[in-house]
Amino acid sequence: MSDKKRRLLHILLTAAASAVCLYFSIPCAAAVVLLSAALFVLYERMLAQRRDHVMRLCDEIDSILRGEDRISFDEYKEGELSVLAAEIHKMTIRLREQNAALLREKQFSKEALEDISHQLRTPLTSVMMILGLMRAPELSESSRMSYLRDLYELVGRMKWLIETMLSLSRIEADAVRFAKERVSCRTLIGQSIDAVSVTAELKGVEIVTEIEGDPFFCGDLHYTSEAVINLLKNAIEHTPAGGTVTVRAERKDGNLAAGITIADTGSGIPEEELPHIFTRFHRASEYTKNGFGIGLAFAKKVIHAQEGSLRAENRKPHGAVFTIRFY
Repeated sequence: MSDKKRRLLHILLTAAASAVCLYFSIPCAAAVVLLSAALFVLYERMLAQRRDHVMRLCDEIDSILRGEDRISFDEYKEGELSVLAAEIHKMTIRLREQNAALLREKQFSKEALEDISHQLRTPLTSVMMILGLMRAPELSESSRMSYLRDLYELVGRMKWLIETMLSLSRIEADAVRFAKERVSCRTLIGQSIDAVSVTAELKGVEIVTEIEGDPFFCGDLHYTSEAVINLLKNAIEHTPAGGTVTVRAERKDGNLAAGITIADTGSGIPEEELPHIFTRFHRASEYTKNGFGIGLAFAKKVIHAQEGSLRAENRKPHGAVFTIRFY
């Protein structure tokens, strides 16, 4: 009911009550009129105060929309407006948190884009240089084939970077639905080793497998294989010629988990790098500077998304070991 109608109804009721009281006594009618007037004034003051609170609340909401950081709703401690103020306060906190998260994500995306651009610029420059050299008419066939192999490797590295970044972005955006099927560790390891066997052979690194029984877990064979391939590539890259990468699979924790370890005979991971080894684009030391910095991040994201765990540590006398567990 509008204020105008409410006032009109009040006047009509007062007039009707006064008329009835006037029939019995003039003082009684006068008392009714005075009491009605006092109630009317009190009601109008309360209504004005409430209207003032509502207007101030609207002004504060408008301040929030304009980006004010410090808004207080402490004066709304009682009455119906306190409930609304409390909800708006919670909404404000939530919006601030989301805004801060968006700003962090925006900054991260900016840095990631700059890093990817830098990573692609170097091989693209090399590709252009090689293509220019291949145009020389006096180029021998052996040199041409050598340049072609270099081109193939450079393009392959760029393809891997782009595909890994796309997969990582889809996982982080919850756009990937991982399969829930029985995955044999023996099949997973065999498939992953096949993908890196040529790389290991060219570098002179031996890959040894040690599988006890037939350990398995419930997960996605394709994505988990991609994760293991990245771990194997990392191990091969940091293992010198003549070294060994050992892949071991077994049941862990009283047959409650399937465990896979990938150990190399390289120089190991600097201790200060261990807390950051799975951070995307982290390349602060000799161990991480030669890669793109996303292979290990991708592996951890895939394994964690399937409720598994991935841990990196050094082993004695030398080398690094990555441990995967699926419960």
